[in-house]
Amino acid sequence: MPRGLKIMGGRGPIAGLFLALILALPSTGAPRAGELTIGMTQFPSTLNPMIDSMLAKSYVLAMTQRPITAYNQEWALVCMLCTELPTLENGLAVLEKTADGKDGIAVTYTIQPNATWGDGTPVTSADAVFTWEVGRHPQSGVSDFEAFRRILKVDVIDDKTFIMHVDRVTFDYNSASLSLLPAHIERPIFEADPATYRNRTAFDSDPANPGLAFGPYRISEVVSGARIVLVRNDSWWGQKPAFDKITVRVIENTAALEANLLSGALDMVAGELGLTLDQAIAFEKRHGERFNIIYKPGLIYEHLDLMLDNPILADIRVRKALILALDRTAISERLFAGRQPVADGSVSPLDWIHDPDIPKYPYDPVRAKALLDAAGWSVLKKGIRHNAAGERLTIELMTTAGNRSRELVEQVLQSQWKQVGIDARIRNEPARVFFGETVSKRKFTGAAMFAWLSAPENVPRTTLHSEQIPSEENAWGGQNYTGFANPEMDALIDAIEVELDRPKRKAMWSRLQRLYVEELPVIPLYWRAEAYVLPKWLSGVRPTGHQLTTTLWVEEWRDGR
Repeated sequence: MPRGLKIMGGRGPIAGLFLALILALPSTGAPRAGELTIGMTQFPSTLNPMIDSMLAKSYVLAMTQRPITAYNQEWALVCMLCTELPTLENGLAVLEKTADGKDGIAVTYTIQPNATWGDGTPVTSADAVFTWEVGRHPQSGVSDFEAFRRILKVDVIDDKTFIMHVDRVTFDYNSASLSLLPAHIERPIFEADPATYRNRTAFDSDPANPGLAFGPYRISEVVSGARIVLVRNDSWWGQKPAFDKITVRVIENTAALEANLLSGALDMVAGELGLTLDQAIAFEKRHGERFNIIYKPGLIYEHLDLMLDNPILADIRVRKALILALDRTAISERLFAGRQPVADGSVSPLDWIHDPDIPKYPYDPVRAKALLDAAGWSVLKKGIRHNAAGERLTIELMTTAGNRSRELVEQVLQSQWKQVGIDARIRNEPARVFFGETVSKRKFTGAAMFAWLSAPENVPRTTLHSEQIPSEENAWGGQNYTGFANPEMDALIDAIEVELDRPKRKAMWSRLQRLYVEELPVIPLYWRAEAYVLPKWLSGVRPTGHQLTTTLWVEEWRDGR
C-alpha cells in the first residue's frame, strides 16, 4: 500500500535573550525521577492520525498508537500492531482477480491479541473496517486518500483478523502504515456529518480520552500551543516503558528552547523538531560535555514547492532560471558546514533507487539571465526584470515563520535571485497556518519552502501524481501542492508501484528522477540532517533517518539516573 509523505515543520521565531531566560526560569532544579520532558518547536494542528501530515503530530501519536507495519531503524519492514508480516511466501498474501478482471491481492493481518484501547475496549477488526471507511469517504479530507481508495473491501475473519482486498499488486503490498481509529468513539462523530468530521474528531475535542490510545502512553493533558502531557497506558501489551510521565513542551522560540534545556526545564530536544543544524553545532561546542548529540542524515528533503498555476512559474524557462541563479553549494558549505549536501533531485543518495547520473543544475547566473531573456523578461528597470507589458518579475517566497535556518536561506535566495533581476518578496507565516491552510489548500502564489520526510523507496504519488492535486472538490486531500500534471509522470508512478522486479523498477525510478529535474515543479535545495540533543543518562533513542520518529520505539528508552 502506498505511503504518504510527512511535512517537516518549522522552528519558531528568534527573540531576545531576556525572553529566553524568562521562559527558562519555572522549572530549574533536580532531575525528576520517572519523568521525561521533551522540547520541540511546533504544536500539532490536529491529533487525528489521518488528517494533516504534520511531523509534530506524528511525534506525539507515535507514543500513543502503533501502525500496522513500519520501517524500523534498519529500514526493514516489520509488524508493529500485527503479529506476522504477510508475504506471498507465507500465504498471508494471496494473488487474486478483481471484479473487473485485473490483478489484485488479498492481504491478511492479525492484530496483537492483547492490543486494547486505553478505556479497556479491545482493538479489533471493526476498527480496521471503520478506519478504511473514513479513509475512502470523499468528504473526510484525509491526507492519503489514494491508499484507502485502492482497498476494495475489508473482510472480517474474526475480532483480531481481517483481510484487505487491494486493487493492484504493488512491490510494497504488505506495507500498511495506517494507524487505526477507535470505532467505538469516532464512528458516531463521523457518521453525524463526514464533511465536518475533521473539525469535530474526539482527538481534538477530547484528546485526553483514554479510548483514543493503545500505545505505551496515553495523553492526559493538552494545553494548546504549550504542552502535551502523556502518562503510561495501563492497557499497553508490550515492553513496559521506563517513564511514568512524558511532557512534550512546545517552545517556538529556539533561543528559549536552548535556554530551557540548559536550565533543566527540558531534559532533551527532539531531533525531529528541535534545534537547527547550525545551532546544534554551536551548542555542541559550548555544552557538548553535558549532553549526547547525535547528527542523523536521512530522507529529509528541503525544497521549494512552486505554484504552477502562476503564469510566471508555469514557464519552464523561468523555473530553470530560478535554480541556475542559486549557489546551493555555497548555502550548504557556509550555512551548514557541508553537513546538509545539495539535493540534485527528490531521491536521496542514501536510498537504493537513487540515480547519481541525473542532470544537475550548477550555479550559472549567465545561463539564468539568458533563459529569462528568452522567456520575455528582458527589460531591466532599477535592476528588476519586466516583460514587454510592463509587468514586474516578482515571486512571493514563503516558509515557516521564525525558523532561523530557513530565514537565512530565504535571504540568500532573495539576494541571489535579485542579481539576475528577479524580485523575491518574503512573506512567512506560523507553521500551523502555513501548513494547515496556505500550503495544504494551495493558497501560496510563488515558492513555498519546507521539507518532505519519506520512507525508503517512497513512491511520490501524493506529491506528483495529477490525481493528488488538492481542491475543494476532494476536501483538500492529496499533497501535490504545486499542481504538477504530467502524463508521463503519472504513468511512471502507476508502473513503479506494480513492478515487482527490482532491476526493472530501478530503471523506472531513474526515468522518474530525470523527468523530475527536467520539469522542475519543485526546486531541490539540500538533504537535511537532524540533531538530537539528549541527556547523558538517557539511552535507547535511535533515529531512523526516515519519516518515522524515534518515539515509535519510546518503550525502549531507558533512564540511567
